[in-house]
Amino acid sequence: MKILSLECSASPASVCISEDSKIIAQSFMNVKLTHSQTLMPMIEATLKSALLSIDDIEGVSVSAGPGSFTGVRIGISVAKGITTPKRLPCVAVSSLLSMAYGFIGQDTTVCAVMDARCNQFYNAIFEIKGDCVKRCCDDRAVLCEDLISDLKSNYGNNNIIICGDGADLFYSKANTQLNNIKLAPEHLKYQSAVGVGFASLLSFANKDTVTSEELLPIYLRLPQAERELKSKNNN
Repeated sequence: MKILSLECSASPASVCISEDSKIIAQSFMNVKLTHSQTLMPMIEATLKSALLSIDDIEGVSVSAGPGSFTGVRIGISVAKGITTPKRLPCVAVSSLLSMAYGFIGQDTTVCAVMDARCNQFYNAIFEIKGDCVKRCCDDRAVLCEDLISDLKSNYGNNNIIICGDGADLFYSKANTQLNNIKLAPEHLKYQSAVGVGFASLLSFANKDTVTSEELLPIYLRLPQAERELKSKNNN
């Protein structure tokens, strides 16, 4: 089964085409352009490099959040546009879970963090043992101090890898309080479509998929504009 995977929940955008567990082609871009400018050209170029057309794609997985509200909406919209005409199956993947799949084959704890602003991070923690990825908590929006406390209390004896677009920021705040954390290497630091693809494999195999109409973003909190409006209305 040929799967097209998309990731644009943060600054980088990436595309991956895989067949079963084999990566056929991938593309990654981290430049100061909006995903509405980059994602479709990346899809077209990646298909072309793999000598495929969009008609060869049999399913689409997409990072559905948490993350940038604009980026997540663009990824979901593109996935819907591709899958609707042929009613292809879709899988919505947590952007935090997708990062954990970059560390398959290791024996480590992965703390995925995305900058949610206001001293908060979108976060989830995963245990990696060989090919097994075990989720330790739900995706959440958590204060920096609370995440540091959680890691101290529950993962003090673990080797912890910090990854995600909020990794540098969180590490700068936490490394003086936690001596068991380290930053992911640059090539594994950010979420990517490769991780989205691997994270979706079991769902496709079990036919645990959704239609394009059912494909929805994963928001852990309201967009900034809606929060400000709600606060204004409550005053």
